[in-house]
Amino acid sequence: MKSINVLTKKLSDYLGSKEIKQILKAYDFARKAHLGQFRKSGEPFVSHPLAVANILSSFKMDQDTISAALLHDVLEDTKSTKLGIKKEFNLNVANLVDGVSKLDQLDINSTTEMQAENFQKMVLAMSKDIRVIVLKLADRLHNMRTINYLDREKQVAVAKETLEIYGNLAHRIGMNNVYRELEDLAFKTIYPTRYSLLSSSIKKNRGGKRGSLKKIQKKLQKRFLEQGVPAYIEGREKHVYSIYRKMKERNRSFQEIMDVYAFKVIVDSPENCYKAIGSVHSLYKPIEGRFKDYIAMPKSNGYQSVHTGVIGDNGQAIEVQIKTEDMNEVAENGIASHWIYKSGNSNSIDPQNKARRWVAGLLEMRENFDNSHDFIESIKTDIFPDEIYVFTPQGEIIEMSSGSTPVDFAFAVHTDIGLHCKACRINRKLAPLSISLENGQTVEIITDSLPQTSPTWLNFVKTSRARNRIRNYLSNLKTSEARILGKRFLDQHLLSLNLDLKKIDKKDLRNALDAIGTRSLNLLLEEIGLGKRVGNIVANQISGYLSKDKLNKKNKLIPLEITGSEGLVVNYATCCRPIPGDSVIGHFTAERGLVVHQERCKNILAVRKDPSQCFPINWHDDLNNFFSTKIKILTKDEPGVLATISTTIANMETNIDSLQVSPESGSGTSDFIFGVQVKGRDHLARLLRSLRSMSLVLSAKRLHDQENRHEERLH
Repeated sequence: MKSINVLTKKLSDYLGSKEIKQILKAYDFARKAHLGQFRKSGEPFVSHPLAVANILSSFKMDQDTISAALLHDVLEDTKSTKLGIKKEFNLNVANLVDGVSKLDQLDINSTTEMQAENFQKMVLAMSKDIRVIVLKLADRLHNMRTINYLDREKQVAVAKETLEIYGNLAHRIGMNNVYRELEDLAFKTIYPTRYSLLSSSIKKNRGGKRGSLKKIQKKLQKRFLEQGVPAYIEGREKHVYSIYRKMKERNRSFQEIMDVYAFKVIVDSPENCYKAIGSVHSLYKPIEGRFKDYIAMPKSNGYQSVHTGVIGDNGQAIEVQIKTEDMNEVAENGIASHWIYKSGNSNSIDPQNKARRWVAGLLEMRENFDNSHDFIESIKTDIFPDEIYVFTPQGEIIEMSSGSTPVDFAFAVHTDIGLHCKACRINRKLAPLSISLENGQTVEIITDSLPQTSPTWLNFVKTSRARNRIRNYLSNLKTSEARILGKRFLDQHLLSLNLDLKKIDKKDLRNALDAIGTRSLNLLLEEIGLGKRVGNIVANQISGYLSKDKLNKKNKLIPLEITGSEGLVVNYATCCRPIPGDSVIGHFTAERGLVVHQERCKNILAVRKDPSQCFPINWHDDLNNFFSTKIKILTKDEPGVLATISTTIANMETNIDSLQVSPESGSGTSDFIFGVQVKGRDHLARLLRSLRSMSLVLSAKRLHDQENRHEERLH
């Protein structure tokens, strides 16, 4: 009775007597339904739903959600039915209880297809009413608070599931208070000793910095008063698991992670957020690149604030986050913040609307999977992204995952734009489709009347939406459709070579197909349509074959000339890194289209003589592009040797695109492996001669495929 009285008192702060009466009725229903049932701790079972209801009342959730919290175990553990709950209460409560019951039955740690099914159930439950996941998170939070009553094996299993799924899910919908506590409780369960040591170190660190923190806080408060900005300041604590994760991911010591003072400043209006930033910058020097405006461009979970990093009096780094009271509420409770008052709000920034759009996206994504465990990885990838913000040419802001490419952007704008995308401009300049986008860029997608979707895109797209759309399109491209599409591609490319497929002599076409290594024209068209062959390359092969004297036509494959400007349709093998002047051969792959290898490359020895997979290639005479290769340089171990070599390479009009340095051997020498860009073998030969002429260089040579792989293993 004491617990229900505490709950009633909390509810009376924001609910009316009629709403509280419904909740008390739900408590009485649950108490009777669970009579005689006990938890592992020995407490009456009803204490758990009551605790969940208390957690939700802290977020000021509505009466239906609180009622459902009290009833959320009755379908699974008692004889109660969904229809019975609907009659006693209402459809909303019945659906919420049913949704959470379905989530309770999930075994997220089960394998492959079963796991995919479970994830799909979760997405469906969330899509029907987003409050289902808020209720489930509160349920999981109380279970984690009382996890010590389970056996050790079960504790670890539940904690891992919490860390991998529910903690990230809470973060994704902005419930940061819940997210932080779930992560810390899970970490404490899995690694109790590490948690204890780290907690103790944090307390000591906090105590040692108390004086410095107060001094900075007073200076900030004084400056805000001087400039008429009403504000209060509090220290911003990192939670234990976030510190552990940063130490592990960044390979940093505890002191390096904790060696940053962090403050949260709460002001009364968005305008004063910007005034406060000015006050901070007038007091301390800002750190370049650390200013982030999440008010103008909120995060995907509705988070808003302005962040800055500054250098304090003693060279100490200081992080400052400035937000309003409402923004702070959203930052802590996300989708659950002010539910009662905002449930009808259509503001696109509102975290509830953000979460609904995200869940709708997951539901749309789910429809692209038949029975695949890829759905699991797609959700896990999409559940916890870092965001960047880019613009359409019309100035609309598009929110993307960090690392997204123009192809991801195209699919984010519209599926048809993604499917028909053939090129892009970034800040009005042509750019590769595979480049990673950055904050603030304006992206323009250039489309074609025909779908341009290529299997090669799967090698670089970042977002689940783009990857799933590409896979779905390619897998649903039936044979007849692939044939039609392949014919369009081939006709298009043959036309540019003044050829018409219908006018080619049947015997000549048959011989050309034999030389290419395909059984029939229909099969060739299918392969082009499905992306297994590249249309312009096949057109060039046919043209080259037909243009030769008939004496040379006896099933001899005519070499294809490449110019280096074919873009994504031609790729250069990273195993042997061919450059102009090398004897090369082309290899077809379904994933990457045409890949150019050196003839000596051991990776294609097994298929070199198969005309359906490989064919000869010649370099065009007028090449002026740069191509990547690797060189190994052995030098004397002297100060400034790397700078000297880099300068010599640059003076040879050669770009450096990578560098590996071998560990010190103590022999007085150093090994460097440079990735360099050259125009061909002649250019590379001049570079190597120049390097060998240096007194500190002992040897310089090009690395080929086998040597290259050996060197990479050493490093």
